[in-house]
Amino acid sequence: MSFVVWITGPSGAGKTTLANALHEKLEEMGYTAEVLDGDGIRSKLYPDLGFSREEREMHNKVVVHFAETLARNGVIAIVSVIAPYRSSREYARKEIKNFMEVYLKCPVDVRIKRDPKGLYNKALKGELKELTGLDGVYEEPENPELVLHTHRMSVEEEVEAVIRKAKEMGFL
Repeated sequence: MSFVVWITGPSGAGKTTLANALHEKLEEMGYTAEVLDGDGIRSKLYPDLGFSREEREMHNKVVVHFAETLARNGVIAIVSVIAPYRSSREYARKEIKNFMEVYLKCPVDVRIKRDPKGLYNKALKGELKELTGLDGVYEEPENPELVLHTHRMSVEEEVEAVIRKAKEMGFL
């Protein structure tokens, strides 16, 4: 059965790291899976798109469409996207039949230390305004299927937790 793993959380929470590790594990297990990385899709399809609420919601709708299409065609879609608004995540849940929301919860001080893209550094210097999870909006999920505290877990433990939950939900 195909499904969508929707990994959400602020910048630096570990979304891309988990998505790539989960992809590798699912492929090892014999499943066909694809990673849909929000930043990658944005940079390839519409690099000039801004970050207003409307632009973010439009971007998330595109990702939802890709994920639903993959899942409908037998591919496990692993989505790695901030999706800061609950309304966007609820839209995904409504549109995608077999859906698992995974919220990566990580304290801001840890995300600042990780800072894989240098965004927190820029924001703290005043060069970037409204960084999601710092001074920008991130509406925490209210009822995700899984919450992972990425500052307390190894990537392997995170992957195992997602696999375990997918089995519980009857997806694997």
